[in-house]
Amino acid sequence: MAKTDYKTIDEYHNVFPEEVQERMQAIRDVVHKVAPGVEETISYQIPCFKYKGYLVYYSAYAKHISLSHPFSAELLKAFEKDLKKYKVSKSAIQFPGNEPLPLDLIKKIIEFRKKENEK
Repeated sequence: MAKTDYKTIDEYHNVFPEEVQERMQAIRDVVHKVAPGVEETISYQIPCFKYKGYLVYYSAYAKHISLSHPFSAELLKAFEKDLKKYKVSKSAIQFPGNEPLPLDLIKKIIEFRKKENEK
């Protein structure tokens, strides 16, 4: 994907195939459900959500979608068991494109991040 100057999350979504757009929209919907009134923005040319600071980012790639943020050690420890099957770094969790998105897990991660931002 060529570097583009995205201004909105919709602009970002629109460059991807419909199936990928649907997966990203599902994450977007979860974020809005967990944190009503969350601010949408583009940061580092990817979708970003702000709630009392940066809440979470996501981005799409050829074979996965990443949920990202400089995750705390507490978050990574709390979800260690759930994240074992995914490629995880200190700042990103990769969800394979050939598997259903674990929306319940994503919801719990966003809830955890929301609580972290409320401290």
